[in-house]
Amino acid sequence: MGDTQLLDRAFAALADPTRRDLVARLAVADATVGELAEPYDVSFQAISKHVKVLEEAGLVTRSRDAQRRPVHLNAEALDLMTGWIERYRREVEARYRRLDDLLARAAGDDEDRRPDKEQAS
Repeated sequence: MGDTQLLDRAFAALADPTRRDLVARLAVADATVGELAEPYDVSFQAISKHVKVLEEAGLVTRSRDAQRRPVHLNAEALDLMTGWIERYRREVEARYRRLDDLLARAAGDDEDRRPDKEQAS
């Protein structure tokens, strides 16, 4: 799967507030689906489906640790998303810097043309 497809799936998965909350919780520590489901007033199956969407989007992985099946946040997927966002953030900042420069030059030109600047005779 290419980067574009991964980004599409990741952003779509994170469009849901419950999945964003799960990602935030997994950023603190790995957890099982049961542990992730505890604070919600929804079924274990509902949280399991959310985790599956996150897994299909490449945002989380699961492993086996004896009887536990912890869910882990996938930093590489987050890095891909961060890189995409950062690229456009830099472009927008550069655009605003150019606008600031243009406005500063225009303000300087206006200052030079002010009629209240009297010249000594």
